[in-house]
Amino acid sequence: MEEERRVVLFGKYEIGRLLGKGTFAKVYHAKHITTGESVAIKIINKDHVMKRNGMMDQIKREISIMKLVRHPNIVELKEVMATKTKIFFVMEFVRGGELFAKVVKGKLKEDAARRYFQQLISAVDFCHSRGVSHRDLKPENLLVDENGDLKVSDFGLSALPEQLLQDGLLHTQCGTPAYVAPEVLRKKGYDGAKADIWSCGVVLYVLLAGYLPFQDENLMNMYRKIFKAEFDFPPWFSPEARRLISKLLVVDPEKRISIPAITRTPWFRKSFKAPMITVVNDGEEEDDGAAVPAVVVSPKFFNAFEFISSMSSGFDLSSLFESKRKVRSMFTSRWSAAEIMGKMEGIGKEMGMKVKRTKDFKVRMQGKTEGRKGQISVTAEVFEVAPEVAVVELCKSAGDTLEYNKLYEEQVRPALKDIVWSWHGDNNNNNNIIINDSNNSNNYISDENSGSDCERI
Repeated sequence: MEEERRVVLFGKYEIGRLLGKGTFAKVYHAKHITTGESVAIKIINKDHVMKRNGMMDQIKREISIMKLVRHPNIVELKEVMATKTKIFFVMEFVRGGELFAKVVKGKLKEDAARRYFQQLISAVDFCHSRGVSHRDLKPENLLVDENGDLKVSDFGLSALPEQLLQDGLLHTQCGTPAYVAPEVLRKKGYDGAKADIWSCGVVLYVLLAGYLPFQDENLMNMYRKIFKAEFDFPPWFSPEARRLISKLLVVDPEKRISIPAITRTPWFRKSFKAPMITVVNDGEEEDDGAAVPAVVVSPKFFNAFEFISSMSSGFDLSSLFESKRKVRSMFTSRWSAAEIMGKMEGIGKEMGMKVKRTKDFKVRMQGKTEGRKGQISVTAEVFEVAPEVAVVELCKSAGDTLEYNKLYEEQVRPALKDIVWSWHGDNNNNNNIIINDSNNSNNYISDENSGSDCERI
């Protein structure tokens, strides 16, 4: 019997069963080869995205937003990778499925509905604190993990502050009609955070009732009910739940209850446990006094996203993965990370620079003389692509750009010729990246189920 084909993405994730698919993407279950961790990988076809007006901006925005909103009750985006034809979102795998599946079976008990609502409000409050409005909150976009905890997903329609117009409001009509706030439907501009609160009110009603507060076979009749906040409470709703929902589903957004006020209500506070939130610092600069891991045995795995995307026409998302524009260059090497680090240290010392080596496979080199904009500082960082392939990123971290370019061209680049396999961006090179440095052609994922798109650099 022929052995089942083992599809591996970037030498890192083994692709498993199909979890779902949409117009532009398919989602697969996958496992991290080293750790065995389960993840969900959304694979987006770049060609389809490029043909759809505004779709690329939406994907960029979704990536940017998911980097901002790291919270226990929000699905985590672990990393983004790409080839010339596909984009890969590697996300936390949530085993329990959609909250919608629980509601379809009937209304929830009040304590269960309360717990989900508490976690929803905690997540939405965190999003709003980062300037993010979700704009499509509904049970289908709320997942439940194996511990019964809620996870907000699907930030494809979310908005950032830069999308506000001069009036300080959002104007894009989006979302699912039955959950959308009346001010969104009126197309006159709205506050995204206040619109999210309305949607949270609809979600709470659905959890407790088992059906929607505003429903009608005729869409315009449903809109009319939403515009008037015309709905009835089932007899089993407790007085406290009725009071809270009545304050959530208020037509005038200025009179709608705020999240701080929601969290002060007795109904909400019952058995409430605030989530533990870990703040992630995305800044590039490191404090010399900051704690570092005691042992780092290998460099970070390079996800190849910027490397590949910058080679692909019309698809440069690098601005989403750096806090400010960097003057930089990249090369690949078949030397080990330790050998590369030693080589970089030696080059820095030969140039009379102050050299500092960190435990996260970075070498920082600082000039001893003052330039036009202070001392030139160069950082080299080593990433692993495959067991025998590394990517090295060189960037100017301080000083004058012209002086850096002169130093780079006349001293740094010539000194590196022994360890460079290929410079990124050179015209004489094949600008494709190895996905898995293996003799077995079945050990990588290819865009056309062959090895043709996975050439060596």
